[in-house]
Amino acid sequence: METNKIQEALGKYNLDLNDAQVAEETKALLDAHLEENMTPEVKKFLMGSIELTTLKTTDSDRSVMEFTDKVNQFDDAYPDLPHVATICVYPCFAEAVKEALRVPGVEIACVSGSFPSSQARMEVKIAETSLAIADGATEIDIVMPVGKFLEGDYEGVAEDIAEMKNACGDAAMKVILETGDLRDSKDIKIASILSMYAGADYIKTSTGKEKVSATPEAAYIMCRAIKEYYDETGIQIGFKPAGGINTVADAVTYYTIVKEVLGEKWLTNKWLRLGTSRLANLLLSDIEGKEVKFF
Repeated sequence: METNKIQEALGKYNLDLNDAQVAEETKALLDAHLEENMTPEVKKFLMGSIELTTLKTTDSDRSVMEFTDKVNQFDDAYPDLPHVATICVYPCFAEAVKEALRVPGVEIACVSGSFPSSQARMEVKIAETSLAIADGATEIDIVMPVGKFLEGDYEGVAEDIAEMKNACGDAAMKVILETGDLRDSKDIKIASILSMYAGADYIKTSTGKEKVSATPEAAYIMCRAIKEYYDETGIQIGFKPAGGINTVADAVTYYTIVKEVLGEKWLTNKWLRLGTSRLANLLLSDIEGKEVKFF
């Protein structure tokens, strides 16, 4: 992608962001609207937006199939609650999930492209992604090349993302910005626009592998970028906060930001995803009114 085309695309958006102002606007939004969303209906909705994730060194075919079977059992045990949106695993386990999964409508996502660092030759990233899709992955999560971005190589960033999108084919691609490694609000806004411009179907905050993961401020900036991009192009992009979603209040916080910035059109489990596993039991316990350790 030519540098002048990238600069032309970025020039259509407001990039003059101030960290203090973003923090103030985010706080004001949450102060005004968070409590009104602490309802059973919202919590049930959020249950259906979870990307149930296992990305452990100790994962195996057997453990991943058992993990997947929990989703099958949940659908039987709680027929009145929505099942999770996605099961997210390493690429080598896509086939195991596909073999074990019996619940229709649950997507199979794989982190790919040398997750979580994105530090590999493009040929390796493409091969890993193509194999994951061949094995059953319906969605692919990749990491933006953060090093290139921080050096100002926006052309290289866009080219990498576009190549990965080409490898994904019909599978939806989520681009992880790793917002905790970016320098400021302006960086997050630029990374969001670049990723969408280059072919992202979703933009995602974090891998969960760095010291700083999702934050309300990063989510606010990314949702503002998604809204501006939609207004400019008519293309709807999904949003996925991930990493550090440790409480029900955290989940409702991100729901509130999406609702207030993006609106009702994004309040489906297609366009809003939550990258977490610990949240599933917490939400279920809150909904049931007692401690539940199902997953």
